[in-house]
This record gives sequence, C-alpha cells and structure tokens, in this order.
Amino acid sequence: MTAEAIIAAIAPAMPGASYAALASSDAAVTPTIGVPREHLVATCRALQAPGLEFVAFSDVTAVDFHPNRSPRFDLVYHLVSPHRRARLRLKVGIHAQESIETLTKLYPGAGWPERELYDLFGIVFDGHEDLRRLMMPDDWDGHPLRKDYPVQLRKDAQTYMPLQVTEEEFKANLERDRYQRGQPSAAGKK
Repeated sequence: MTAEAIIAAIAPAMPGASYAALASSDAAVTPTIGVPREHLVATCRALQAPGLEFVAFSDVTAVDFHPNRSPRFDLVYHLVSPHRRARLRLKVGIHAQESIETLTKLYPGAGWPERELYDLFGIVFDGHEDLRRLMMPDDWDGHPLRKDYPVQLRKDAQTYMPLQVTEEEFKANLERDRYQRGQPSAAGKK
C-alpha cells in the first residue's frame, strides 16, 4: 500500500489535517507520511481502524537537525499492520520548546522509547505516566543527543609505542608464564 493510498484511506476520518507523502529510499516497503504534530494521536487512531489495522507499534526515534532549523526535530514513528503484513513510517516535525501527545494510550509499547527521547533529546510527551530519565542519571544536566549539547569531556588522544623487549627478556617472560600456568618449561621439553 502506498503513502498516497493510506492518506486517502484516513482523510475522511481526519478533516482539516494535511498530510504529505514523503519520498524515501525504501518507499515500496515502508511508505512515509508527514503528519502534523497536533493530529498525531488522531491519525494513529484512524490507522488502527479496520482496513488499515496498523495496531502494532515498532519504535520511535528523533533527529535533531540543527538548533536554527524550523522545526528543529523530526520524530520518526514506525507502525506495523500484522494482518496486512505492512509497515508505515510517520514523520512529525516539532519545535524545540513544543511538546507532543504521548502514544502510550494507543500503543503501550511507546512508553520506554518516549522516555528515551525525553532523556536524550529533551522532547516532552504530554500525558505520559512515567516521563523521567531512562539512560542518564537523574541529576544529569542537559540532553546529550541535541546538536547544541556541550561536549563536557576534553581529553588529548593517547598513542602508545610498541613494547620493545630483548630476545632474552622474551624467553624469560615465556618461561614465567608457563610456570604460572603449571606447564613444563621449554628447557624441560628438550
């Protein structure tokens, strides 16, 4: 099913929402639809209706393009229709200070990925029952996957010279290692 066909199928249930069929390299396998932020939950509800049946949530991730881009973030949702054996990608643009409604009421599996996006990007999901840090410590300052996140650790690159040993030292090291492992020495084998 193409992105255009899916948009046509949900359009009657979504008056006033404008969608865009987005080009992607895998559009034949996973069609991509641009969804307005304020219509995300209603769109997902329409996608669950008989005929489309996108009832399985696969994942959500985010892309931070640049602090000066508008909208700054793209949220990328992946849904699955097991009955139709089809996948669908939804892209939602969101500004840095905006929040978006959680999908946990429609897709309970969205809870942890939404927490991850909150933790690493600072994206707030309204209505999420447990929106707190997931990967970073609770007292961590900032969101490390944002493009404007300051790098806090500065360390010079270290290089190492190969270990140089004489032939006698090498043989002595071998004998010591064999002794420690309880193996007979090379001298005793002769």
